[in-house]
Amino acid sequence: MLTQLTSFATVGLSSEKVTVEVGAIRGEPKMYIVGLGDTAVQESKQRVRMAVRSSGYTLPTGRNITVNLAPADLRKVGPRYDLAIALGLLIVHGSVSIPEEILHDAAYIGELALDGALRHVSGVLSTAIACREHGISTIVVPAANGPEAALVPGLRVIAVENLCELIAILNGKKNPPSISTPAAGTNMAPLRESIDFADVRGQDHAKRALEIAAAGGHNVLLSGAPGAGKTLLAKAFRSILPPLTEEESIEVTQIYSVANLLPHDLPLIRQRPFRLVHHTASGVSIVGGGQIPGPGEISLAHKGVLFLDELAEFPAQVLEVLRQPLEDRQITISRAQGSVTFPADFIMVAAMNPPKFSSGRADRIHKRISAPLLDRIDLTIAVDPVNVEDLQREPRENVETSVVILDRVIAARERQRRRFAKLPINTNKEMGVKQIDELCPLNDGCLALLKQAVQHLGLSARAYHRTIKVARTIADLTGDDGIDQVHVAEALQYRQSIEG
Repeated sequence: MLTQLTSFATVGLSSEKVTVEVGAIRGEPKMYIVGLGDTAVQESKQRVRMAVRSSGYTLPTGRNITVNLAPADLRKVGPRYDLAIALGLLIVHGSVSIPEEILHDAAYIGELALDGALRHVSGVLSTAIACREHGISTIVVPAANGPEAALVPGLRVIAVENLCELIAILNGKKNPPSISTPAAGTNMAPLRESIDFADVRGQDHAKRALEIAAAGGHNVLLSGAPGAGKTLLAKAFRSILPPLTEEESIEVTQIYSVANLLPHDLPLIRQRPFRLVHHTASGVSIVGGGQIPGPGEISLAHKGVLFLDELAEFPAQVLEVLRQPLEDRQITISRAQGSVTFPADFIMVAAMNPPKFSSGRADRIHKRISAPLLDRIDLTIAVDPVNVEDLQREPRENVETSVVILDRVIAARERQRRRFAKLPINTNKEMGVKQIDELCPLNDGCLALLKQAVQHLGLSARAYHRTIKVARTIADLTGDDGIDQVHVAEALQYRQSIEG
């Protein structure tokens, strides 16, 4: 006898349909799983046998059982096929009888515990999206994954605690449990608490630059003496970023789900990620990869902030891998089995001590931080030591809170949204040369300023265009329709050297 059920394999951020075929013939009582499965897939044999027996069912005796995970050339990873395999075995043995129309119009995802309980698995949101794309109306998942799967509209979600509960539901003896999902616009708990800009003493110049970065999505380098407040400013930066849109929330949640980093009590991430990367981190952990490619820090920072502290201490080869995702806003990882692409649209905020405060010489620092990488940084900010008067003033005295700054950032983003309404971009940093030429006309005064900057600062073509994009963001913050000399002049102030 032969039966077929549907499951899905996670490939990058997407999911590929997998047909779980279970067959049994008379012969030596053995069980084989074929179809390019990893160790966790092969170990399903032991988990499934014990889980079925613990649930009060029996398996075929005197039968040679083959489980085929098709297509055979697609690598299968993890224990997510346990549920489909167990259900297929029970049907082949005749232990359970489930209506065909119910059985085959569903996808089955879940890891089985030895007592028959279903455990949380990763990548369920991607699988739910794939079900909708394949016209599958129902997805069966562990109870812990129910709210995550229910984020996809138009999909029936059956979230169960154990194998027995699922069989009872499929046979119509029990109704599926209800699933609570976060309502649209609901503010979810942040991944980390943010620091308010009002709690940062002094540093008005740096705060202004960070406001521009938040409004246009620009990359920032904070350079200053130890203890000047660079890390504090970077952590406060998240508090002036606009909330994620519904579409962005799904994208970010999908990444964290695939990486198995989605908190069980947080089915939908609504606050922008903030990823702090230490200089001892490897290139693989930052970019992503592994034998089975997974998302790295740059993808976990998607639509949020990637904070690189002590930038000059990072190995040069690690910093160089950032160049392509900073430009393309995605990263492609190639392996012998194929390649996968992860999104990596983040704002990079880096902090470093200038050479006179660093253990390395200036030439050594420049060898690590290459000119092409510096070109991709839009605002370089000198963070000076805080004046004692600022340290001794009353908390939040005559300073703007993050809420006030955020209102200006949101207004600037709304201007960009209207400007790019017919284009596949959202912020000024995403503009290409063609969009800059069409949407950022410059008067003679602006052109003269930029010409002087090219001659005296040695700006590259990339830096030239990035300066215009920053000037466009400054104009958006002030509500100006066009770019004027004052906007270009301020943008040029932030293209400083790191010699300090």
